[in-house]
Order: sequence, then structure tokens, then C-alpha cells
Amino acid sequence: MNEVEQQFASDNYAGICPDAWAAMDEANRGHATAYGADQWTAKASDAFRDLFETRCEIFFAFNGTAANSLVLASLCQSYHSVICSDSAHIETDECGAPEFFSNGSKLLLAPSTNGKLTAGAIRSIATKRSDIHFPKPRVVSITQPTEMGEVYTVDEIRAISEVCRELGLRLHMDGARFANACASLDCSPAEMTWQAGVDVLCFGGTKNGMAFGEAVIFFDSSLAADFDYRCKQAGQLASKMRFLAAPWVRMLGNGSWLRNAAHANACARRFAEAAAHVPRVHLISKVEANAVFLKMPESMMEELRSRGWVFYTFIGGGARFMFAWDSLPVRINALVEDLKDLGRSVV
Repeated sequence: MNEVEQQFASDNYAGICPDAWAAMDEANRGHATAYGADQWTAKASDAFRDLFETRCEIFFAFNGTAANSLVLASLCQSYHSVICSDSAHIETDECGAPEFFSNGSKLLLAPSTNGKLTAGAIRSIATKRSDIHFPKPRVVSITQPTEMGEVYTVDEIRAISEVCRELGLRLHMDGARFANACASLDCSPAEMTWQAGVDVLCFGGTKNGMAFGEAVIFFDSSLAADFDYRCKQAGQLASKMRFLAAPWVRMLGNGSWLRNAAHANACARRFAEAAAHVPRVHLISKVEANAVFLKMPESMMEELRSRGWVFYTFIGGGARFMFAWDSLPVRINALVEDLKDLGRSVV
């Protein structure tokens, strides 16, 4: 594979977007106080409060696994449980980190074809047992967008939060691609989170064009008690915190966080619309963010790989293609042409 050519296996393949790069360069000019006591971290925190139109507590972690796991650990005791979809990222792709950091809090899984939890599924799991022999439900976690690329509507989130309040559960949102969900729904970050009943959000920067960095946002400040100590203990307190914070200052300030996501979403739609007309190729799920899942014969997937294309098949049972802030139409066209060619010729 020519590593210079774009691939669509993951939006993590993309480099750093110009705004994030420029912000880190600016933060690199001179010295700054360590461990988050710098102007960039303060500015980024204020930028989040402006974006979400509320007072909230903000922390920065290097990656999404740590952000999600530390949040869940802070909301749970070891004898508690977390209700999530059976395809939620915390279940399928974090190597047991939520259980590890919480000293054993169990994930309770709801079967789903599109990765979405429903209020009914939450109620069924949370009320199934209440005896002391079963881990006590404490948190509901939703992945926005889901691992299948579908987006929870604001009304769906409200319905989930209502059952959470009724049952005394906290609501966590894994937003590794939160920006893509905002671009898809065309709603404000506030409408999709605290105004809809979300208690804690993990807002992803890495997949939005940053080198690294996720923001953990507690809308209920009381839940953030001692979270800074958890970050330190888990190796997530950056000594040079300004380099995690500075990209947020610029990208939230000039709106590039949303433009990056909108571009990725548009590329996914463009690819999906073209792929839908290829013989023996079918969309597995709705294309609502920057992911496209395609079902096709194994022979076609093998031939695509032989032509140099890289993609994953362990999620959703088909070929997954992800689009990023820098996805190029010329490379999308090249992939479509190969698909069309194989659709006509491969048996």
C-alpha cells in the first residue's frame, strides 16, 4: 500500500487539521505553566462553556478509552453496572478498560441491530433484578453516533434521559464523533446534551482533526468531584496540557470543529449514494454521520483489498468505510470506480 494515498478504514488515519496544527504551534512559542494551570487550558474551558451555553466542569484526556473509562469509574462503585448497547464502543473496543478502571463495574448489554439503546430496553434491564446478588444499575451509556454510524435524535436522547431520571440512573454520552452528530442533526451542542438530560459527555477531538485529545464535560459539577485525581492516577494528566487544550481554543472559536465534521459527513453521503447503485452491494445501516457500512460478496472485498484498499469488517458484519475532515473527492471517486468495476466482473 502506498502510505501517501488516502484510505477510508478509519478517520484516525487522517493527519492534523490546519487549525489544530496552528494552535499547537502558537502554544509552543515560549514557556507556560504545567499541568493545566496555563492560559490555553483556561481559554479552552471557557470556550466549552460558551459552546454549551452553561457552566460545566471540563477535563482533558489523551484518548477516548481513558475518557470514557474514567467517567464511568467516577459514576460507579465496583458493585454497580452500566447499561449500554451490545455494540457500544465501551463494550466492543476498549479491552475491558471500563471494568478495569472501575474495579469491576459490569456492563449490561442490550441487543441492537443499529447500535441504539431505547428507553424500553433500559427499563427492561434496569428492573429485571433488584436483589443483592446482581450488580446494581447505576449508569446508562450511549454512543453518539453509534458504532453503526446512526445518530440518536434529540427526542430519542430525551426519552432515554427521562427513564434514567425515573430509575435513578446517570446518563453518559460517548461522543468520540460528537461533532459529526451535531453536523448531522443541525442542532446545538446544548440541545443534544444537558438540555436533553445528558450528565457527562466525552467530546472527541482526535477524530475531528486533532493529533490527540478528548474533552470530558460534566454538566452536573457535583459529579466531577476528585475527577482530576482520577486523571492523574490513570496517567491522563498532561504535564504540557496546553498542547491538548490549544487546538480546542481555535477550533471551537472559529467553527472548524463543525466544518470538519460536516465535510466528513458529506463525503460519507456522497460515497454511499454512489455505492448504492453498484450491483451486489447494499447499505447495511443508515448513513447519518461519517461511516458507511456495505454488504458485498467476500470475493469483492478480497479483490478490493488486492487493489490496495484498506477497510475493516469486524464491525457490523460488512465492509466499513470512514470519512475524515480531509477526505478527498478524487480518492472517493477512485474507490467508487473500483467498486463498480468489481460489481460488474467479480463472481
